[in-house]
This record gives sequence, C-alpha cells and structure tokens, in this order.
Amino acid sequence: MAVDNPRGALFRVIEPNQHSRVTFVELFFDLVFVYAVTQISHYLIGHFTLLGAVQTAVLFLAVWWVWVYTAWVTNWLDPEKALVRSLLFALMLAGLVLSMSIARAFDDRGLWFAIAYAAMQVGRTAFWWMATPPHRVAVRRNAIRILAWLIASAVLWLLGGLAEGSVRMGLWAAALTLEYISPAVRFWVPGLGASTVEDWMVEGGHMAERCALFIIIALGESIVVTGATLADLDWTSANVAAFACAFIGTVAMWAVYFNRGAEAGSEMISRSTRSGLVARSAYTYLHMPIVAGIILTAVSDEIVLKHPAGHTDFKTAAVTIGGPFVFLIGTVLFKREVRGFLQLSHGAGLLALAGLGWFATELPPLILSALTSALLAIVALWETLSLRSKPKAHGSATSA
Repeated sequence: MAVDNPRGALFRVIEPNQHSRVTFVELFFDLVFVYAVTQISHYLIGHFTLLGAVQTAVLFLAVWWVWVYTAWVTNWLDPEKALVRSLLFALMLAGLVLSMSIARAFDDRGLWFAIAYAAMQVGRTAFWWMATPPHRVAVRRNAIRILAWLIASAVLWLLGGLAEGSVRMGLWAAALTLEYISPAVRFWVPGLGASTVEDWMVEGGHMAERCALFIIIALGESIVVTGATLADLDWTSANVAAFACAFIGTVAMWAVYFNRGAEAGSEMISRSTRSGLVARSAYTYLHMPIVAGIILTAVSDEIVLKHPAGHTDFKTAAVTIGGPFVFLIGTVLFKREVRGFLQLSHGAGLLALAGLGWFATELPPLILSALTSALLAIVALWETLSLRSKPKAHGSATSA
C-alpha cells in the first residue's frame, strides 16, 4: 500500500485519519454493474431450472469478482489521474460487453463473455503492475502474484468460451475456483512466495463505501425490476399489494444493512491495523451472499407480481424464502466480522424463515411474499431498538 505520492505517481495519497472519498468516475464505472445485475436476475428468471440456477451462480460469481478486484485496485490507484480514469473507461467498455453477453453466455456468446472477463481481470492487474514505481518492490511482486493467478484462470475462461455445454461449465467453474481460492492462499507463486499482511493494506473507509455502493446497486436493481414489471401489467389489487410487499422488503433490506451495519463496518476497518485482511473477509467474501440474496429477492418479486394469487411451486418458494435467508446469512456473518458479536435479531429471522419454508407451498405467492417482507422489517426494527438500548454491547457473545 502506497502512503506517499511522488510527482507523476498514480497511487492515492493516503492521509492519516482522513477518509478517501469515492470519486465520480468510480460511481460512473459502477453504473455498468446496474445493467449486469439486472441481466443476472433476468437470466435466472429465463432459466428457472437447477442447471439454470448453477449457471446463474457462475455468472454472478464472475460479475462480483471482476467488480471487487477493480474496487481493490482503485483503492490503491488514484482515479483522479488521467491514466487511471482511462483504465476505468476501458473497463466500462469491457464491462458492457460482459453484461450484454450474460443472457447468452452459455449459448453463442460464451466466447464474448470470456474475452471481456479475462480482458478486465488481466488488463487491470497488468496496468496496476506497470503503474507501480520500480522502488516499490513489494507492491510490484504482489501485482505479479495476482497477475499470475489471473492469467492461469483466463486460459480456462477462454477455453470454456470456445467449448460448449458441460465442458464450458466445467472449465468456467475451475477458473472461478482458482480465482476464489487465490486470496485465501495469499496468491502464493513459486519463487515469489505468498503476499504479506502489509501487501493487503487498504484505505478502509473507501473500501467500505465502495462495497456499500454495490449494495445500493443491487437494491436499486430490485426496485427497477418491480417497477418495470408492474408498469407492464394491468393493475389489480393483488399485484399492487405484491408491489407494496416488494417495496417494503427492499426498504427492510436497506435498513438491515445500512442502518447499523455499514457504518459499523466502515469504522472498524478504518481503525484496523490489518485492514487488508478485514477487507478480504468482510468485504470480498462475506458481501457475496448479501448481494446474492438481494438478487434472488428481486427474482421473487417479479414472479409474485405476475402471479400473486397463483400456486406457490417449489421454485417460487425457494427464491421467495431463499432471497431473504441468504441475505440475512451474509449480513449476520458480515456484522460478526466487524462488530465481534452475533445478531440475535438476524438469527431469529433465519429461524422464522426456515420455519416458513415447511408450509410455503401451501400459501399463495402474495401471502408468502408479505410474510417474508414482514420478517425482514421485524429484524430491522428489532436490531435498531436493541442496539439503541444497548450501545455498549460490543464484545458480548450475542446481541440484537
């Protein structure tokens, strides 16, 4: 992590006790991922089978990984520099190609998806390596380690893009496995060894804000899906009620994450002397289920809007309960990481959702959606009131 900034360097200037703001060009870059997240939810709706769910998971993991790696690099490099801005614009273009390929990534646009993904991962990391001054030996070695892993996975992505069917799935799954285990083994490379804690240092407040903004992207996608779906339907009391349930559920998820979680995470990582390790666990891995839960809930909202009074089959029940369940799993693990204690409110919500699953198929979709939205709202309110009454609960085994 660079703390100085000699003339012409492309690294951020890190001031002690001062939070590095998220720049406008980073926000501009993130807009591409509004489209990507929308495409992922639409892919699952259009391929609502077990195979489709696995394919959707692969696409989601790829989109999240390419975004979070960019967040790490722009935490180190300064997006206000012209060359770094140019990098982000190039990544935006590749990201659009990636997003446009999602709908047919397992059909005739697999190679386009693979090329865009590999270009973003390898190109961005190579830029970071070349932008690092020669005297920053440790940083350059870290960039080389990461680049080596990404080049290896890029080969698998491209081979998968050229293949078809189960072979493509296998190669892409192998590529994702390589990329997801690489931070856990600290990008160990023969001859260079593994990275150190110092190599992982980040500006904590900036990283926390970047990930919080991705949560906003996912929540915004949920609102866009519900609004666009209802706009195309004849408005009845049932689907208007379904829209209200979807809106309440989205607001409740916002409250669960932002009202007490995001700020605590930002404060904790900003104070930590091991900010890189916190960012790796809390913001790289543990934010995945949070975003995945929001996407699954958006899928459920669209299904319920179209068929509010129909029969709740297994797939509808799975996403309607699974979305909030996965979201709460992610938030309770994230808050455990940044606060040091478990959220009783979240655990109760998970148990209630699991219990609801026993008879979910016996309820109309609208009622099931109303119950899950109500449970999320109760969790948010419970946590808020509990932490307000126990401001010094930090350090206890369980709270809220």
